[in-house]
Amino acid sequence: MAAELHSAGRRGRRHRPPMSQINVTPFVDVMLVLLVIFMITAPLLTVGVQVDLPETEAGAIAGDDEPLAITITKEDVIFLQETEVQLGELVPKLMAISERRKDMRIFVRADTELAYGRVMEVMGTVNRAGFNKVALVTKIDKGEQ
Repeated sequence: MAAELHSAGRRGRRHRPPMSQINVTPFVDVMLVLLVIFMITAPLLTVGVQVDLPETEAGAIAGDDEPLAITITKEDVIFLQETEVQLGELVPKLMAISERRKDMRIFVRADTELAYGRVMEVMGTVNRAGFNKVALVTKIDKGEQ
């Protein structure tokens, strides 16, 4: 009789096979949230020093490597990336950051109120050090957008 009860209990339960599918919905949700966060924060991380760039109709410069940025504010303060430097310290710091690779791209950003001569002085200093891929950064003309 005990054997009958035991077997009756087994027949009463439904035995389901294990699930062989993975639910990817939570994974996709997390990835989409991360994508939105990075899309919003990435432009904010590229430039740390605020300057009023001049507008132009020139096109964008294509390149695979991450360029170094030299920024000159309207107060005539020079920044390498986000670090304030003096003009005399600029070339040694560029050499250290670029690991003496003179083919690195360097973007010069200067405020519109800054004298043209000062911008050329900084660009000339960088060029004399052997860095030949130096470009000026501007805003895209609003008429083009």
